[in-house]
Amino acid sequence: MARRAVHGILLLDKPLEISSNGILQRVRWLYQAEKAGHTGALDPLASGLLPICFGEATKFCQFLLDTDKTYLVTAHFGLRTDTSDAAGEIISRKPVAFDQAVLEQMMQQFRGPQMQIPTMFSALKYQGQPLYKYARQGIEVPREARPITIFRFELQQFDGEYASFLVHCSKGTYIRTLIDDLGEALGSGAYVSALRRIHVGPFDAAQMLTQEQLVPFNEKQDWAGLDALLLPMDLALTGLPELKLTEAQQKRLVHGQTVLLTESELADLGTGSADAIKLYGPAKQFIGVASLEAGVLSVRRLLNTSVWQTPI
Repeated sequence: MARRAVHGILLLDKPLEISSNGILQRVRWLYQAEKAGHTGALDPLASGLLPICFGEATKFCQFLLDTDKTYLVTAHFGLRTDTSDAAGEIISRKPVAFDQAVLEQMMQQFRGPQMQIPTMFSALKYQGQPLYKYARQGIEVPREARPITIFRFELQQFDGEYASFLVHCSKGTYIRTLIDDLGEALGSGAYVSALRRIHVGPFDAAQMLTQEQLVPFNEKQDWAGLDALLLPMDLALTGLPELKLTEAQQKRLVHGQTVLLTESELADLGTGSADAIKLYGPAKQFIGVASLEAGVLSVRRLLNTSVWQTPI
C-alpha cells in the first residue's frame, strides 16, 4: 500500500539490541508513514524513551534533541572498557577499594555545570566522519571539551561492585563518559553495564508504548487506532511562550513576511525577544514556531498549510 501522511509524536519504549534507526524504520513501517525521525539516538545496549516524530512533527525534532534527559544507569566498577560500556573490550582491571560513603562523596564533583570530553565512540564528526568510525580503526582524534550540566546524580544502590544511579542531565551529555570519568576518579575504573532513558523534556516513561503494542493495529490495518496513539506536535514545545495570531498576522507569516507585535501583545507574552514562540492560528490550531526580536516576529518553522487548515 502507499505510504500515509502521518503527523504527530509517538513515545516509543526502545528495546535492547537494536539501533535507534533500526527501530525507527520498523515503527515507520508499522505506521506505513511517509516520513519519520527520532529525537536523540540510544545505543543498541540502551533502552527506554525514544520520541519518534512523524511527518510535519519532524520539523520540531531539534527542540527535543536540545532538551534535558533523565537516565537510569548501572555501572560496573573494577573494570574499564575501550567503549565505556559492555560492548567494548576490557582494557584494565583494578580492585574496588572504596565504600559507599567515598563513592557518594566523589559523585559531588560531577554535579552541576562542567566541561566534558566526548567519547570516541560517539556520532560527533571529525573531518566529516563520525568519531566511532575512527575509534573502530584504533584511531584517536582531537575532541574539544563541551559544556554540560548534571542537574541530578543520585546513587540508588551499591553492592561493592555494581552501582545504580539516576542521572538528570543537559543535552550533549555522554553517560558513558560520566561513568568512565567517575571510575577513573575513584581509581578503579568503571563502565556502563545498563542504561535506560526515562525522561526526554516534557515526556516521561509512563507514556511509552512498545512496538509489540503497535503490531495488532498494523495487522488489522487499523490506521485510525494507530494514529490515536500519537501525541500532538506542540507538546514537544512545552514551556515555550504562546501567541495566538490574527488572520492578518497568520497570512503575513505564511507568506514569509514578518509581523510587528503591538504593545499589548508583547505585554501578554512578557517579552520583546525570544528564540522560539509557539504560534496558534485564529482557530487555535498549532501552526509553527517563530522567533521574536525587538517586537518583530520572524518564522522559524511552519507546518504545511494542508496540515493545520484541517486540524489533526
